[in-house]
Amino acid sequence: MEPSSVVVSIVEDDFSARRAVEGLLRAEGFATRAHGSAHEFLASLSRDNASCLVLDIGLPDFSGLDLQQRMNDSGLQIPIIFLTGRADIPLSVRAIKAGAVEFLTKPYQPEALVQAVRQAVQSGDLPIFPNQPHPTLVGRSAAIGQMLQQISLVSRTDATVLISGESGTGKEVVARGIHDDSPRCNQPMVKVNCGAVPESLFESEFFGHVRGAFTGALRDKPGRFELAHGGTLFLDEIGEVPLSMQAKLLRVLQEREIERIGDTRSRPVNVRIVAATNRDLAAEVKAGRFRQDLFYRLNVFPINLPPLRERREDIPLLAEHFLRLSVKNLRGGQRAQTKLTEPILQQLTAYDWPGNIRELQNTIERAVIVANGGPIRFDMLPAPNFASTSLHFPAPAAVMTRDELKLRERNAIIAALAQTGGKVSGPNGAAEVLGMKTTTLYSRIAALGLERKPAPAA
Repeated sequence: MEPSSVVVSIVEDDFSARRAVEGLLRAEGFATRAHGSAHEFLASLSRDNASCLVLDIGLPDFSGLDLQQRMNDSGLQIPIIFLTGRADIPLSVRAIKAGAVEFLTKPYQPEALVQAVRQAVQSGDLPIFPNQPHPTLVGRSAAIGQMLQQISLVSRTDATVLISGESGTGKEVVARGIHDDSPRCNQPMVKVNCGAVPESLFESEFFGHVRGAFTGALRDKPGRFELAHGGTLFLDEIGEVPLSMQAKLLRVLQEREIERIGDTRSRPVNVRIVAATNRDLAAEVKAGRFRQDLFYRLNVFPINLPPLRERREDIPLLAEHFLRLSVKNLRGGQRAQTKLTEPILQQLTAYDWPGNIRELQNTIERAVIVANGGPIRFDMLPAPNFASTSLHFPAPAAVMTRDELKLRERNAIIAALAQTGGKVSGPNGAAEVLGMKTTTLYSRIAALGLERKPAPAA
């Protein structure tokens, strides 16, 4: 988006400060609309199409933070840059948490404001849905629109949520969005990766223990339920909880109280449960690997995250988003010149992305590093089939059966393990190559009955 086509609205009650911002942005080629109060800005919305809002906090009618809240409540999505003389950390945290792009204090550096406006305008290019809980949940597809509506419906309640979807589809991001948009947002969100907790430590990890409860228990330790009291407990990879622990977990969910190991008294806990899994828990119940009653207790409000291949129209938006993140996070060189051309976007859209959003993000970041400020390319990156040194994006595949998908996953994991000499975690390990969490890969290796160190292919 060129500056000349961008309208930046300025809401500032101090006349001289307002004129200074106007003059600075107009010199950079932006069109401006200046307002002395929040009401004046709101009255202009019917005739002005603002691409960005530079907003003061101390306004004569109501504060800039209140205006931001009103905009969020009405679904009015305009990137906001706060520009204020109040150098207040709690205020800045509140503003950024509510979706502000930047929080600048006076006196400000002119180049910092201009750069913030440019970033805000770029972020505004992404089509987003009203009340969107997290900036990476972007898209124009019907699938993500439905998902965001579900998040908006359930976030304001205390209902238990079960998020399902393939690895890399953003289950933790959705959980964070639900928490941040809930009445518990100012309380902790505690995360437990159930697939990474050894079975012998599950009870202590979840419920805690008292001093002397067992050898090595040198002091009292609260469990994750206590740590999340008043907030949200996110149980990632809930399908990995051993059967021996599922009954105890169910009891806590029903009774809302825990007993530390070695303690004789119960402790009430007030937590909101959000669980996530890449398994089909209904099938796990039928196979006898997951308790039916626990499944029903968790499956109060299910949210299914579609794989990236089922919402291909969102891939260019996500790719541009991750490109901006990579350029911003990687220092040195001239990486800001790196761009995604239309042929590249077509390549990205045609690819199936078995690792979903995580694989796309990793691929974009690697491409930015390799480009080093020059044209972005993908032919120097590892191939998804792990048999070639060039990245190949095939045409969209036909719909596969569950068995075909499982066979494809099995072959991909075997090839990755062979390529890495059986190394699963760490730099250049199979998990990194596949764009998966290490714990997720370990669980898939176990589920598929694979050895961790297969012999290299002949």
